[in-house]
Amino acid sequence: MEFNSMDRLIEKYFSGETSIAEEKELKNYFMQPDVAPHHEQYRAMLGYFAQAKDEQFTKTVPLKPRKRNYVAWISVAASVALLFGLFTFLNQKPQEQDLGSFENPEVAYKETQKALEMVSQNVNLGVKGMGYMKEYEKTTKTIFK
Repeated sequence: MEFNSMDRLIEKYFSGETSIAEEKELKNYFMQPDVAPHHEQYRAMLGYFAQAKDEQFTKTVPLKPRKRNYVAWISVAASVALLFGLFTFLNQKPQEQDLGSFENPEVAYKETQKALEMVSQNVNLGVKGMGYMKEYEKTTKTIFK
């Protein structure tokens, strides 16, 4: 009768459904010298589990040094650099520039004519380029008609 109950306890143990009291009962059963012959195959395994439960790890585990958080310091340095750059950029005094004021009206007139002549030359170049566009437009109209 006791062997049948041990068979059921062994099945419950392997399916993970035993309580602590039932596991102690199995441990005590396998520690006895008179174990059923068909249970001998489980003796070594269950005996090992009982022995392994009592073992303790004695080797010291070295602790890893704490990693320094360089990302936080880099972000602080970047924000300080950004604030310093903004401060220097926004704190600049506008420089007064000489925009070409002339004392003599005749010199001013000649300089103005030079500037307008240069603008006229550049505008004429642009208009000349548009003449080619008219030719292109004429040819496309004749081709697509």
